[in-house]
Amino acid sequence: MNKHATSNLKAEKIIGGVATDQRHDSAHKHVSGTAVYIDDMPEPAGTLHGCLGLSAAAHATVTRMDLSAVRAASGVVDVLTAKDVPGENDISPTGRHDEPVLADGKVEFFGQPIFCVIAETREQARRATRLAKVEYKELPFVTDIGELDPRKDKLVTPPLTLKRGDAAAAIKAAPRRLKGKMRVGGQEHFYLEGHIAMAVPGEDQDVTIYSSTQHPSEVQHMVSHALGVPSNAITVEIRRMGGGFGGKETQGNQFAALAAIAAKKHHRAVKIRPDRDDDMIATGKRHDFLVDYEVGFDDEGNILGVDFMFAARCGFSSDLSGPVTDRALFHCDNTYFWPAVHAQSAPLYTNTVSNTAFRGFGGPQGMVGAERVIDEVAFAVGKDPLEIRKKNFYGTSDRNITPYHQTVEDNIIQRIVAELEESANYARRRREISAFNANSRFIKRGLALTPVKFGISFTATHYNQAGALVHVYTDGSVHLNHGGTEMGQGLYLKVAQVVAEEFQIDLDQVKITATTTGKVPNTSATAASSGSDLNGMAAQNGARQIKDRLTDFAAEKYQVPRDQVLFLPNRVRIGNQEIAFADLVKQAYMARIQLSAAGFYKTPKIHWNRDKGEGRPFYYFAYGASCSEVSVDTLTGEYIVERTDILHETGRSLNRAIDLGQIEGGFIQGMGWLTTEELWWDDKGRLRTHAPSTYKIPLASDRPKIFNVTLADWPEAFEPTIHRSKAVGEPPFPLGMSVLHALSDAVASVADHRVCPRLDAPATPERVLMAIERLKGEAKA
Repeated sequence: MNKHATSNLKAEKIIGGVATDQRHDSAHKHVSGTAVYIDDMPEPAGTLHGCLGLSAAAHATVTRMDLSAVRAASGVVDVLTAKDVPGENDISPTGRHDEPVLADGKVEFFGQPIFCVIAETREQARRATRLAKVEYKELPFVTDIGELDPRKDKLVTPPLTLKRGDAAAAIKAAPRRLKGKMRVGGQEHFYLEGHIAMAVPGEDQDVTIYSSTQHPSEVQHMVSHALGVPSNAITVEIRRMGGGFGGKETQGNQFAALAAIAAKKHHRAVKIRPDRDDDMIATGKRHDFLVDYEVGFDDEGNILGVDFMFAARCGFSSDLSGPVTDRALFHCDNTYFWPAVHAQSAPLYTNTVSNTAFRGFGGPQGMVGAERVIDEVAFAVGKDPLEIRKKNFYGTSDRNITPYHQTVEDNIIQRIVAELEESANYARRRREISAFNANSRFIKRGLALTPVKFGISFTATHYNQAGALVHVYTDGSVHLNHGGTEMGQGLYLKVAQVVAEEFQIDLDQVKITATTTGKVPNTSATAASSGSDLNGMAAQNGARQIKDRLTDFAAEKYQVPRDQVLFLPNRVRIGNQEIAFADLVKQAYMARIQLSAAGFYKTPKIHWNRDKGEGRPFYYFAYGASCSEVSVDTLTGEYIVERTDILHETGRSLNRAIDLGQIEGGFIQGMGWLTTEELWWDDKGRLRTHAPSTYKIPLASDRPKIFNVTLADWPEAFEPTIHRSKAVGEPPFPLGMSVLHALSDAVASVADHRVCPRLDAPATPERVLMAIERLKGEAKA
């Protein structure tokens, strides 16, 4: 008998259940270097290695491609081109057939994969790619959306329009109105583990793929299409990723497909792990936006109508640009009620790598547009932006209809902001900063408090489903598998806590296993902050099926009513006796009771009509707020984040330790996006910020010198989510907006806060300095 079965039989509660702080299940492996990633796995004998050959033109037809020297290079076994794709040469995740596995005769961005070298070693493959001789007939290209007309130029997918009321009439009738434009930069995912895929051929049509992906089912389907075989021949497995952030939702398809094609062709395992430079050049990023806005308001700062145009750099194919730009519109309100609103997206075609999912999925860009409007109005009426924010918040019983006609039923932003305003001493520090700036010639300080309302659910309704597989073995231990993937965010642990809670057994009795399409099919991507919501519910459903069978069995065997069978910590009370959980399981097995179940969950209530721009795309909203203070050197534009205070809510948290880590990391990543992380293409269409040497993510030393992060302990999810918890992956990311607006506040001080700085993102030191000089000039005019 399992020793655990006879221990802890008098415990008052289980170890590691829901709403307890538990360390990440792999934390000790992460810090000790023993966590196994794909590149750590022992390679099968004879494993080959692949390397992508990238185009050297931004837009061109390929007139000649001489690969003879590549094929003759040392160790090269094969060179794949588009004609070597046995099935469909397409990996478009939305079925628009606009993204080839390998470009065929035409390239549409600098760095597009046009061939793939397969060699005995990775080094040989990399060296051989440089020997290719490719000639191009160059075509006109565009990389900057600032050169395009969002109403006339080519789009990669149909745009979306949201409207409620007559925005044009409301703006025209408003006592005051203004218009402007804001540029919001993109962002590289910079996961620590780059893309990687290893394909191991099996018999017949079978191939097993180990892929660093957030969406194993999509990799399965894309590979099956590329190979021309049914999905049941492809098994995709992933135990963990070294970060994803959305960059591994669709972008892993290409590497997996090429590895699988070569593996089946040569009957040997094939691994592809691109160099960091190639990874950054050839894979998509966060969409950068140009936001045009017009707003009508009164003398008190009450906003009466807004009109937005969100134009996005999408790249050469659709990828996920449709839903990303949709979500930007869904968040163009952030926490504010627009009495009349019109918002339109423009997913623009550019000759750049196709942009893709990134933590927040367009939502943060929409929020930044909303906050710029708030700033504009605040400066126009001469009030503190926080006052204008609070004045325009959503209500609870009225003023609560979004631009997409969903009623906000769970609004708690007023309390979140009020508590943070008090705990961060906002009013006192505002006075102190004003006094400091008056007596400091070159160093200016700035302060801002910004709110967040983030919608939770996939906007594609059919993705809001999940499956799980739960086995209970005869010793009382539990095997858990579900469709969610682990990228360091603690999903596996949270779902295991849910199962432990359901059976009332200690957490160490629940075995967490790698995500695989062979156990749970047709899964959704681990994205949209829905991993715990969906997979937790599916696992709970599976556990409850088994628990119900055990209850029925116990009631019949011991001749007691069903309600007298109670699951207590590591034991079960049946009538007036108690037995170990493992003992009941063994008895049930002997009585031929099924101890395995496939759980399932689909999110209720949500629906969306894109043609009408109306529906309920989100199950609920998550709320938070951040207050940041910065110091800016007005001679150089350099700055320091002095202090940040955050108050964020995750409902009834499944694991506060995990949630706090997500909030801290999300804020820092959001701060990096809006400050130091800048993507830059040159006049030949080449991405020049393609390595750590040219692309600056935040360092540990860039974090706020004082960093206070608090998880609100009073909220509970309005809807019956898993144990009334809320999502925490994406909602903290836009908290970084407080740093951008604190910088804006500091910049505004050089003109006595009379002029809106209109500080674009990323607010690099150079951009901050240019804004300072511009404001000085405007103040003198």
